[in-house]
Amino acid sequence: MTALQAVATALRGLPRGVVSLVYPPTCAGCGSATADPGAFCPSCWSSLRLIEEPVCQRYGTPFALDLGVGPLVSPRAIAEPPVFGRARAVALYDAVARRIVHRLKYEDRLDLAGVMARMMAASGRTLIAEAECLVPVPLHRGRLWRRRFNQSALLARAIAASAGRPCVATALVRVRATRSQVGLSRAARAENLSGAFRVTAAEQHRIRGRRVLLVDDVMTTGATGNAAARALLRGGATSVNLLTFALVGDPAG
Repeated sequence: MTALQAVATALRGLPRGVVSLVYPPTCAGCGSATADPGAFCPSCWSSLRLIEEPVCQRYGTPFALDLGVGPLVSPRAIAEPPVFGRARAVALYDAVARRIVHRLKYEDRLDLAGVMARMMAASGRTLIAEAECLVPVPLHRGRLWRRRFNQSALLARAIAASAGRPCVATALVRVRATRSQVGLSRAARAENLSGAFRVTAAEQHRIRGRRVLLVDDVMTTGATGNAAARALLRGGATSVNLLTFALVGDPAG
């Protein structure tokens, strides 16, 4: 089963439940009317750039061409190996994926977390199978107060519930309020996030000696994933992989 088929299968049979009473069925991408909750209209589905093999085994970036046999590693992964082991994502962060993420984060469409989590569970099934617990990338308490929810925690809890894995949502905290990453260079992003995360002493026993799957909505340069993974490894995790909904960047060469 290809990643595209797995994602399509994951989208079928979403429960209608209370969400259908609050939000009439609409396209997860553009908000136009659809027959079923969590479905995509034909235009959004055909425009969503789902990530398929072959991909860089470290960053999860798709290759523009199939380069043949064996595990593939992009030039970037060789030059700048990430702190986390492997990253996987559902789709490239193009117009449709961006709209889905923005509707969840800024339009309070919390019902979309279930749709996104199902797609992430399909794309990241290998990483989930290896994980012993899931940890969301946290927001600083000031930003959490303004937004009222952490989208990464919503995704992590939904994925963990479907996979039968524990979600340790409070193990990792953001101890420093960082400036927005928008517009920053890769080096500036890494500097901005240096020392921003810490594993809490009270929760350290829940990740010590465990294989952790870190969950976030979007990976841009990997700076957030690196900073969070570094804190988790220092806190005692044996390994850290990263699963996101979207990935910024063009296919690897």
